[in-house]
Amino acid sequence: MTAGTGNPPGIQSAVSPMLVRLAGERATGALLRDHGTLYLTDGRVVHAESPAAPGIDVLLTRGGRLPREGWEEAVDRAGTRSEVGRFLVDSGRLHDGELEICHLGALFDAAFFALSPGSGPTRFRYGVAHWIGPVRPVSASSVERETVRRRELLDHVWPYAAVDTAPVVARKPAPGQAVTRRQRVLLELADGVRTPVAIAWALGRPAFHTLLDIRRLAAAGLVETPEEPAAASLPTLPAWVTSVSGDPDIALLRRLRDALEASL
Repeated sequence: MTAGTGNPPGIQSAVSPMLVRLAGERATGALLRDHGTLYLTDGRVVHAESPAAPGIDVLLTRGGRLPREGWEEAVDRAGTRSEVGRFLVDSGRLHDGELEICHLGALFDAAFFALSPGSGPTRFRYGVAHWIGPVRPVSASSVERETVRRRELLDHVWPYAAVDTAPVVARKPAPGQAVTRRQRVLLELADGVRTPVAIAWALGRPAFHTLLDIRRLAAAGLVETPEEPAAASLPTLPAWVTSVSGDPDIALLRRLRDALEASL
């Protein structure tokens, strides 16, 4: 589907043609895909879930903003009415702004994975509502644009997607190579067993941002990266290699080596 044939403005090729159609129909229900579910009300996305993305409960409780008991009480008392979000605010556990920010973070994070390419069928169940209840709906076109932006950002940082799903192993920084506090936290969990998604769950952080951080670590030569399928011919060197002037540093040599190994 292309612009001019039913896509929202600004989207040249729909991430999910069914989502575009449901938005146009102002449908209410659950859009089920291989990697997650989007919940719609009157054609707008009100929530999203994915096994790859820590949910709003994980972001709130592991992040230290809400005790686990407080979350469970909200679900017990307001879940059947689909008013968990409202209960958290009315009971004083969260401010409106806090809930909206955390909810939008969880929504876009899960939607990124739910809308990832997959070969399985896409289904829609009309009338299904999520127990979180209304918080801040967003348009389907906004969700699609953000999904595309995130895909492009990942590829720009490190264009080898195998690192997203493989267990990662930390490397020692090169002499003089700076490592931020946020990077150190990730490197401590890069033990050769955990994948980036597992690290996100362990930290209670959005999974996409963890993928992005891991790709940045790969580009800096601070994590081992998995092998890519063999290519038929030698690769063209990336533009960032050919544009470097002067003597390359150790981190640059690591990135060059990884880029070549990943393509051979």
